[in-house]
Amino acid sequence: MAKVVVITGASAGVGRAVAARFARDGASIGLIARGPERLEAAAEEVRHIGGQALALPLDVADHDQVEAAATRVEEEFGPIDIWINGAMATLLGPLHEMSPEEFRRITEVTYLGNVHGTMAALKRMRVRDRGTIVQIGSALAYRSIPLQSAYCGAKHAIVGYTDSLRSELIHDGSRVRLTVVHLPAVNTPQFEWARNKMPFRQQPVPPIYQPEVAASGIHYAALHPGRREYWIGSSSYQAILGQKVAPGLLDRMMAKKGYSGQMTSEPETPRGDNLFAPVPGDFGARGRFGNRARSFSPALFLSEHPRSTLGSVTVAGAGFLGWLIGRLLLSRKKPAPPPKLTAREIRQQLRRARRL
Repeated sequence: MAKVVVITGASAGVGRAVAARFARDGASIGLIARGPERLEAAAEEVRHIGGQALALPLDVADHDQVEAAATRVEEEFGPIDIWINGAMATLLGPLHEMSPEEFRRITEVTYLGNVHGTMAALKRMRVRDRGTIVQIGSALAYRSIPLQSAYCGAKHAIVGYTDSLRSELIHDGSRVRLTVVHLPAVNTPQFEWARNKMPFRQQPVPPIYQPEVAASGIHYAALHPGRREYWIGSSSYQAILGQKVAPGLLDRMMAKKGYSGQMTSEPETPRGDNLFAPVPGDFGARGRFGNRARSFSPALFLSEHPRSTLGSVTVAGAGFLGWLIGRLLLSRKKPAPPPKLTAREIRQQLRRARRL
């Protein structure tokens, strides 16, 4: 049965790719973003692929607008099955060059926008005791990088309040499901419109993945929400696990490589940005880094094929165990050969045996 899905941040980038992926299932999708022109282009793409679409231009920082959008989706399509929070805003620059208004705006969109979407979904799902909420997180929710303090802080906050909500749902015995998908660097158009206070053009920190890879992971998580978190891309594993093991070392690494890793060698030119208002034009899902972006993630494949993962681990473990046993057997000393006896010594041993 086709699902009713709501996606925030749906007009471009990862959200646009997620909408296209659900459209292949014939889903009815409420698309939320600020720019009406780009949002309608996303809606037409969904219809062309095979889904139904309702364009809902609004600012997720405004709770009342998000709540009204949820009502419209259910009036149009019926009960919401899946709500995906993906709207975000960021700025590249050091904290001392940011204004309080800029920091607040990033927080309101990326963090409070997520909270508002979750509240709207939960209000409807709790009474029906079913539904799934997916938070689009980031490896930066665990391992912050320089020049994006507001965005990293917002992603950390999403993990914090989501963990609290998960405990509340467990306490209530609710069948509403909640999961987080942490993304690596993705080839999206955000690097064309995010506000930039640095002298060079922005880029995602390599390795870079195509947005369809992220969309596949989000789609799978929405349909299999039993896991509390999904990590996409090897870089997400490295960042999250590295932070748990050696945060101080990563601090120094980010201080050394975090600046150059987020900028190209091309000088930045004057341009508009989307921090307080959307920029015009339809950018689609992909950015300008397609020649460097990966279209496959082994880590995602293993997440989506847990039985294959278990089988692979079992085979690998058995192979390693066999190798280890073989090495141990080969390393054991062979028993010493019996000593060579003279004819006299043999006759003496035979006489002793007769007496016994």
